[in-house]
Amino acid sequence: MKAKNRFLAAILIFCMTVLTGCIQQSDPTEEKLSDNTYAFISKNVQNSYMQKLYQGFNAACREAGVSAIYKAPVSYMPQEQADIINELIEAGVKGIAVAANDENALTEVLQKAMDSGIKVVSVDSAVNASARQVHIQQADPDKIGRTLISSAYDAIGGQGGIAILSSTEHATNQNLWIEYMKKEVEENPEKYSSAPIIEVAYGDDDITKSTSETQRLLQNPEIKAIVVPTSVGIMAAGEVIRNSDSAVKLIGLGMPSQMSEFIENGTCQKMYLWNPVDTGYLAAYALNALNGGQITGAEGDIFTAGSLGEKTVTVDTTGGTEIMLGDLVEFNKDNISEWKDAF
Repeated sequence: MKAKNRFLAAILIFCMTVLTGCIQQSDPTEEKLSDNTYAFISKNVQNSYMQKLYQGFNAACREAGVSAIYKAPVSYMPQEQADIINELIEAGVKGIAVAANDENALTEVLQKAMDSGIKVVSVDSAVNASARQVHIQQADPDKIGRTLISSAYDAIGGQGGIAILSSTEHATNQNLWIEYMKKEVEENPEKYSSAPIIEVAYGDDDITKSTSETQRLLQNPEIKAIVVPTSVGIMAAGEVIRNSDSAVKLIGLGMPSQMSEFIENGTCQKMYLWNPVDTGYLAAYALNALNGGQITGAEGDIFTAGSLGEKTVTVDTTGGTEIMLGDLVEFNKDNISEWKDAF
């Protein structure tokens, strides 16, 4: 009971902290919008990973001499993001970077933004290629998906069912990673014959729902590993697995600052990520290059993204274009102490 109380208290503090940070940053003043302003639209107010992206986004905007604002919907309903975009169009921002809750739901409003002269990039979770100039890709989706599922396979010695706890059903990045997880299994039937994917669940990047979904998954004795490719979900899953003394293995994507305890005590065997601060930083510099005419978002465009150096626009899997940040970083017991204060 004490452990449960500590968990609930920690979640309350976490949510209040993130919500406070979002509210403080998401109400731009007329003074801020009087200058060139780039807006970052988060997935929702309870997502601390998005706060890290904005940290880098804001830093790059300062370097480029433009203002930055943070906007976040209360829920994951796409209409809330659409409403925010309409507000930003009316406010006259010069650029929008959006982490989409739905790939297609924002198409019309983002096309309206581009028609009004606003440069648009998607970041983390892409929008339809017709609704942005370019997407900021944190790492190769193929590699992310295959690495996650093969790591789960290794953690259970190839014996037992694997469940996936994703964010929302329409999250572009999550769905693409899951697609490559399934491809890895389908293309290697002998290897995964005793380690199939038996369920994909959705926690909506909500602490409460991710917790209840993890608890439900643990009731299935066939599940021996859970892959959680979302920072909010993996933190909730780690709490549930630890507090229930479950032997189910945990693999996923998460921030070292939030997951170090779970890795150090063995609850989470291994996880991966890229630098979210750099992802946001790259998004802002892409907007600046678009506004400055250095790039148009076409394949082959090259620009300098501040301290990240030279970046090239390439074709993505949908026929649109993207800018790749870099490779995955693996976090485990051997190196987590080096990273837990980084992000």
